[in-house]
Amino acid sequence: MGCASCSSGTGGSPMGCENKGHCTSGRCNKMNTYDWLSQLEIYDKNDFDIVEVSFKNGARKEFFKNELGDRVVTGDMVVVDTGNGYDVGRISLSGELVRIQMKKKRVNEDRIFSNIIRRAHHRDLEKLQEARNLEKMALVRARVIARTLGLEMKIGDVEYQGDKRKATFYYTADGRVDFRELVKQYAKEFRVKIEMRQIGSRQESARIGGIGSCGRELCCSTWLSDFKTVSTSAARYQYIGINQSKLSGQCGRLKCCLNYELDTYMDALRDFPKKADYLKTKFGSAQMIKIDIFKGLMYYGTNIDGRRGPVVTLDKEQVKKILEMNKKGEYPDDLMSLQAVKEVAPEDEDMGYGQVDDVVELPETKKRRRGRGRSRGRGRNSNQRSHSNGSNSKSDESKSGDNTQNQATGTKGKPRKKKRRNNRKRGGNKSTTDKK
Repeated sequence: MGCASCSSGTGGSPMGCENKGHCTSGRCNKMNTYDWLSQLEIYDKNDFDIVEVSFKNGARKEFFKNELGDRVVTGDMVVVDTGNGYDVGRISLSGELVRIQMKKKRVNEDRIFSNIIRRAHHRDLEKLQEARNLEKMALVRARVIARTLGLEMKIGDVEYQGDKRKATFYYTADGRVDFRELVKQYAKEFRVKIEMRQIGSRQESARIGGIGSCGRELCCSTWLSDFKTVSTSAARYQYIGINQSKLSGQCGRLKCCLNYELDTYMDALRDFPKKADYLKTKFGSAQMIKIDIFKGLMYYGTNIDGRRGPVVTLDKEQVKKILEMNKKGEYPDDLMSLQAVKEVAPEDEDMGYGQVDDVVELPETKKRRRGRGRSRGRGRNSNQRSHSNGSNSKSDESKSGDNTQNQATGTKGKPRKKKRRNNRKRGGNKSTTDKK
């Protein structure tokens, strides 16, 4: 996914960018807009004096007034006035295309815009890079402080201003959050002006970026600028299984791509019969299982005399005729004769393989009989047992010799403990008297 200025590395990510699939060389941004009018050598006397400037590789875009004229063009890094200092960004659009972009984003042309100060020099770019290097550690520290205060919020991204005087913390939260104490802790920790800005989960994934389940970059971080509501009915119309883990994106909401082909499916479903969940026949009923929308086929599971029958594939026109027959009180004999797709047994195809019996001869392998191996093993085991019995008998003889030798010399061996048996009479036990 790298551009011409930075080649792709392992996994498709650009070399040296470390921005989750986005190029940070400056030539391409997350939300790219192609300024094709600037590529044409056309001089416009009534040139539009408002330009669009992107910050942090397209994560944020704003409009500024260009009083420098032709000294700055599309693609130049410029220093702009923010009211609380200055910031450094890149001009993404200029000329008449900015007027169309403002109309799309519903920005009034009569409002007061901040000015572009000058073109950025090497010191401005170095300071901007220093500010970008501070954002990662600030994000980690900001999350730790928010967790210690027990606030139910998530810090998604941190953006430092180009002069390192201001830091904007983007967070997501389900409800209202009282972050007055949090702002005090942040100002004490980072020693800059703090701005808290709440965003949605979709905007958070757009700022962070990533790779979707389709294998491409997220639409919200590359080209999708407006977010429309997505409901589960979009999946039902497309006959997609309602699986929350598969239908939800990285933001935790339903995928925006469920709306892309919804209009095509809705147009195709208009030709299908309505209220066709059940069909009646003379021998039973049939229930609709699924629909192949673009092939115009409907699959029914039959029920014959209270028993489950085979699955029948019918064309949508045939289903319309059967529904009209059911309204008139007429029922077809069998749905198997009306099915559109019939299963055909595959024929045995000749793959063109030749016989190689006369060409290749395999050597004969002699198989060992299991009986011989067992008898040999048994013989070995019996020999081992005889040897072990002989050794045991020898040890017994040595022990008996030692005992006789001990008796002759008068030495005493270890006495065996004899169990004392209590002589009891059959009538009962003898009572013992305690000594007083």
